[in-house]
Amino acid sequence: MVGLPARGKTYIACKLTRYLNWIGINTRVFNAGDYRRKATSNAFSNHDFFRADNPDAVEMRRKIAMDCLNDVCKWLQDGGEVGVFDATNSTYDRRQQIYNLVVRRYGFKLFFVESYCDDPNIVKDNILDVKLSSPDYVGMNADDAVRDFTLRIKHYEDAYKSLDETLEKHLSFMKIFNTGEKVIVHRHEGHIQSRVVYYLMNIHVTRRTIYLTRHGESVMNMLGRIGGDSDLSPRGEQYAEALADYINAQKIPNLRVWTSWFKRTIQTAEYIDAPQERWRALNEIDAGICEELSYEEIQSRYPEDFAARDKDKFHYRYPRGESYEDLVGRLEPVIMELERQENVLVVCHQAVLRCLLAYFQEKNTSELPYVRVPLHTIFKLTPVPYGCKVEQIPIKIDCVDTHRPKPKVPGALESAPVKGVASNGARSPDLHRDHPVGDNFSSPRWVLGAF
Repeated sequence: MVGLPARGKTYIACKLTRYLNWIGINTRVFNAGDYRRKATSNAFSNHDFFRADNPDAVEMRRKIAMDCLNDVCKWLQDGGEVGVFDATNSTYDRRQQIYNLVVRRYGFKLFFVESYCDDPNIVKDNILDVKLSSPDYVGMNADDAVRDFTLRIKHYEDAYKSLDETLEKHLSFMKIFNTGEKVIVHRHEGHIQSRVVYYLMNIHVTRRTIYLTRHGESVMNMLGRIGGDSDLSPRGEQYAEALADYINAQKIPNLRVWTSWFKRTIQTAEYIDAPQERWRALNEIDAGICEELSYEEIQSRYPEDFAARDKDKFHYRYPRGESYEDLVGRLEPVIMELERQENVLVVCHQAVLRCLLAYFQEKNTSELPYVRVPLHTIFKLTPVPYGCKVEQIPIKIDCVDTHRPKPKVPGALESAPVKGVASNGARSPDLHRDHPVGDNFSSPRWVLGAF
């Protein structure tokens, strides 16, 4: 990364890392500030440590940054794919040092991302939202922390040199002005750079809320069969009305509602007073030859497939159907658009909702297919600095429990839902859809420098 403090570098670095990991590119952030805090005492946390006329501190900061960068390179050598070096990297000399090490010594590809911001309101918000919670200011009152951090920024401004297309024409980089007001891309090359550029052109820092929910209970849910395009059950229809009552009462400004093209999601959103869009990308995972079968029928007819899916549920692809890995690829445009939007309600399906929640909650590929996504539950997502706050809002309407945990023995039905009381009090059928209900390319190594 490149940029002055309080310009959103770490925010961008964390979001980008989350996205790249979600699409299957092994990515990790290395934060120079964390290295500094480990290498120095609290006495070095005040603004004097960042003065350009403090030679001892300048040398110490240089050494810490290079130690961090060397760890990035070692991680890439050990099998990592993209390393994000989260530091200011705010001078020509520092960026040339990075180029010499990463490109000339190790032979990795290098891409700089600069967050340039001269809007005082954005800077002020960044200071208040993020930096006051920094470990550097633990135990310090807010006014003193703001004063010290403002002086720290001033010390960096004295030496700051923005990425230059003429003086640094050999570098590949992207400059983002005022959190997306304008973007410049220089010497853009390669597949991963393309993904990075497109993603970062879509994100914003506007305060907003994303609501996610599965469709109401469907007829196929009641029958314990997967897939299909059935209508809502009577209890599912009740959920549609209750969902509308809840959402309409919130009076959410500029709300947009997205559904899949399947009847059960369209029916669930029927009574919501907001513009609606249909997305084929939000359709449920295609179970291929297993569509509309129960788990017992799948186990009986296709025992090898049934066991293979239990062994690697993320990568397993239904014959003539899809895998969770395929579904993540299908949902990438949805994620891009979610990052561009303000307030959105997405009414979708279990596997789809698992993938979306895994993105926002940074779940890995082994966790993703088993995320619990109850029916008749709203997930309220609020982006916060460096992450996302997730709240579950259960609607008290009985429904079946369709969640099948990972079995101890692949191919066994021991963990399939059985008749009994669902978490919300409903009687559940013997078998359920593989969607939870209930409570609750080989690629070159990269360093993304100066995020």
